[in-house]
Amino acid sequence: MPGRPYILAEATWKTVEHTPYRVAVLPWGATEPHNYHLPYATDVIQCDHVAAEAARRAWERGTRAVVLPTVPFGVQTGQLDLKLALNLNPSTQAAILADLVHALDGQGIHRLVLLNGHGGNDFRQMIRELQPRSRVFVCTINWWNCVDPRPFFTQPGDHAGELETSVMMHVAPGLVLPLGEAGSGAARRFRIAGLREGWAWAPRHWRQVTDDTGTGNPAASTPEKGGTFFDAVTERIAGFLVDLAAADLDALYE
Repeated sequence: MPGRPYILAEATWKTVEHTPYRVAVLPWGATEPHNYHLPYATDVIQCDHVAAEAARRAWERGTRAVVLPTVPFGVQTGQLDLKLALNLNPSTQAAILADLVHALDGQGIHRLVLLNGHGGNDFRQMIRELQPRSRVFVCTINWWNCVDPRPFFTQPGDHAGELETSVMMHVAPGLVLPLGEAGSGAARRFRIAGLREGWAWAPRHWRQVTDDTGTGNPAASTPEKGGTFFDAVTERIAGFLVDLAAADLDALYE
């Protein structure tokens, strides 16, 4: 079977050379433990699926989007003591991103969406630094909160909870262990009020926060919830890709 033309990893030069791609999507995940029941590649797998489905929907509307291979490593500075949680420092991410943007710029692809799949990644300051140096318009989307998850889940959770588990049940059910094997995802809160309430911020030391590496109870997860949320998310992102591809980058404001 021929590859999907909107997935770069599956496309051939014969396809790529003659396709006028308007917008590129770079999924960026992480490799880290996700409670006892989800795989280390959860953030990569989810980002892969969300990007592919959003691009497919955009493609059907005439937008030539292309999904680049997912970066499988993210910022894990608070999890360095967890076995095989594989860290890229933000400065390393910035260097990788700059190189990829430079390549796209030279090839005439001037719209890039960073599709983030990991809460520890934050690309905003990197984009601020890149933007004045490149003709590529770079923006970022956290896929899990581009649609309000609260109508879809009882307790969405922060990491390996109901949201992530339900989506994994939908996109990769064979990689999800029975919920009876999952930990509770109970998480300890900061003792300092400002950090606990969210108006002050510091990175969390994961081993001190949780015993099972999860933060959020997966008990109410179902593939149906995951599928409904996945559809809503990919439809919204697809619409964004269509809008971005059609936009005049010199007239973005009204």
